[in-house]
Amino acid sequence: MPIVIADHIVHATRLTRSEILREFAIMLYAQEKLTLGSAAELAEMPQFEFQLIAGGRGIAPHYNLADFEEDYALLQRRGIV
Repeated sequence: MPIVIADHIVHATRLTRSEILREFAIMLYAQEKLTLGSAAELAEMPQFEFQLIAGGRGIAPHYNLADFEEDYALLQRRGIV
């Protein structure tokens, strides 16, 4: 679904289209409304780059104990650990 932002609002922000997308994605990621991958996709940038920007703003990665346990179990199944 396309989101339309009135030209006068875009002009008032003094941001480019890319900057508006990035700010919107960062806000939703910080509120845990989007995953890292989805936020990076919305911001139209690689995940690593998005994560650097979010980290630079003090937004910690969303990675909890359940995520760690799932990743660890996967590594065990693959014989890595």
